[in-house]
Amino acid sequence: MEASRRSAVKPVIVLKPSKRFPLVEDTPGKASDALPLPLYLTNAVFFTLFFTVVYFLLSRWREKIRASIPLHAVTFPEIVAIFAFVASLIYLLGFFGIDFVQSLIIRPSGDVWSGEDYEEENEVLLHEEDARTVPCGQALDCSVPSLPHMARNVTAQRLFDEKPVRVATEEDARKVSCGQAVDCSLHSLPPRPPIVTSQKLFHEKTVIVTTEEDEEIIKSVLAGTLPSYSLESKLGDCKRAAAIRREALQRLTGRSLSGLPLDGFDYESILGQCCEMPVGYVQIPVGIAGPLLLNGREYSVPMATTEGCLVASTNRGCKAIHLSGGATSILLKDGMTRAPVVRFSTAKRAAELKFYLEDPENFDTLAVVFNRSSRFGRLQSIKCAIAGKNLYLRFTCSTGDAMGMNMVSKGVQNVLDFLQTDFPDMDVIGISGNFCSDKKPAAVNWIEGRGKSVVCEAIIEGDVVRKVLKTSVESLVELNMLKNLTGSAMAGALGGFNAHASNIVTAIYIATGQDPAQNVESSHCITMMEAVNDGKDLHISVTMPSIEVGTVGGGTQLASQSACLNLLGVKGASKDVAGANSRMLATIVTGAVLAGELSLMSALAAGQLVKSHMKYNRSSKDMSNLSS
Repeated sequence: MEASRRSAVKPVIVLKPSKRFPLVEDTPGKASDALPLPLYLTNAVFFTLFFTVVYFLLSRWREKIRASIPLHAVTFPEIVAIFAFVASLIYLLGFFGIDFVQSLIIRPSGDVWSGEDYEEENEVLLHEEDARTVPCGQALDCSVPSLPHMARNVTAQRLFDEKPVRVATEEDARKVSCGQAVDCSLHSLPPRPPIVTSQKLFHEKTVIVTTEEDEEIIKSVLAGTLPSYSLESKLGDCKRAAAIRREALQRLTGRSLSGLPLDGFDYESILGQCCEMPVGYVQIPVGIAGPLLLNGREYSVPMATTEGCLVASTNRGCKAIHLSGGATSILLKDGMTRAPVVRFSTAKRAAELKFYLEDPENFDTLAVVFNRSSRFGRLQSIKCAIAGKNLYLRFTCSTGDAMGMNMVSKGVQNVLDFLQTDFPDMDVIGISGNFCSDKKPAAVNWIEGRGKSVVCEAIIEGDVVRKVLKTSVESLVELNMLKNLTGSAMAGALGGFNAHASNIVTAIYIATGQDPAQNVESSHCITMMEAVNDGKDLHISVTMPSIEVGTVGGGTQLASQSACLNLLGVKGASKDVAGANSRMLATIVTGAVLAGELSLMSALAAGQLVKSHMKYNRSSKDMSNLSS
């Protein structure tokens, strides 16, 4: 039977890279060939048309910006000019060589292969067979010639692109996943010995993924002749660059990264925006708390954490809120801030700029200049603080569904450039002077707010407090006063009048692609509790003045984080009202904090904290054996 199977299988063609040269008759004609005019006249017409319409459109748009007219509101002459611009641009690109332009924009693929003796349909058939998922062990001839003996330092990884891989042993050759009914024999491979890396992941079989070319690149990185940060641009393959950088790091440090996954991640998605010089990714489990009944809607809240009991405790708080009719969350303010610091030769000049910026008659002019930076960024206020001859300008603006730090920074830069005309002696020391204040505990955020300011409240029925939370209303009220209020005041807390708001904030931030460092000011929270309805029920509220979240940009675009946002119904930008998704996310964060505060305070009041952590937050593994 095995012989009959082998005879029914077509041999795999040994492929090699090849270049394709276009035939003479396939050469595309130039755009000028379609016109009866001489070439020089055609060029003159289109050059004149192109620069004329560009000047016309720029002039019109400048007038609209000055008049605060939306750019998308176009007139008939502008529509004609846009069509003329596109037509002239297409002609000029065709005349000067569209192939050259495409070569700059579209990166050529390095995986163009062709067979020596077969037609193009055989290539298509080969790709179709490679796309199948039937294991290579079924109906395959996987005979492998003996490889040179060498100490194998191998890796077990499934590649994103499912590119062909070499196998290290005959046993691996029969088990590596490949196309159905494909002859996996390697007798036609080049005789050079394979080069391997040391990585182990999941339960994949051993495969070799590096080549002699990769080995040379690794040596160049180690020697310092090729900077590690430039691998992506040099290779054009982010996954391969990460693998090479990882192997170079292991050899340089002599430390293994076998527990750090490399496969299963889209490295293209983080290039130039999320992380530089990646060598893998960290796995953080995501748990679900809920349903959280908030403003009449139920939410399943994703929380990425490695702290045992956190999700379970928040889930218990959600249950208590749900059984009591839900919570109500109200958005108080929405505005991101940025505060540059500028310096003058005298305090008098600094004060003159302060008076100018705070004059209501100048606000509209400054708003027009600021709002040029984005169609979502809208200036709301400017608050100034002076220290000697130094002036701190705290700009506040709306940022749509983005968290907005880049947006507000661009608007601030526009205003600073504008002010240089009337204040040429102004020296801009920094675009951020810490009066913002970003990623640091600051009273200005606690008092004035930053990002979204939200308050959330709920009335928890007495029966729910006793049966679900295992405590009493009186005990919770007393503990909150002595711990969250008096105790925090004794500690000199700044915005920390709560039990553990940062626990919930950070877990949700990591799960939804927010900036985890901004949990510092986002966790500013004061928890209030009091007995209501003749002392039978509990009124609990959390007030959080500086929640900094967004649903577009940054880590929100990554697949896992995007899935968590989609679970909450706030993925991407709102199609109805600009900023609605980010504001809803802020209210969900506040509601989850309310649930977490309620549950932890109940555990403390009932004396259950240590017992629950010993049960759910302790590893059952023998750590002495693991360390040995």
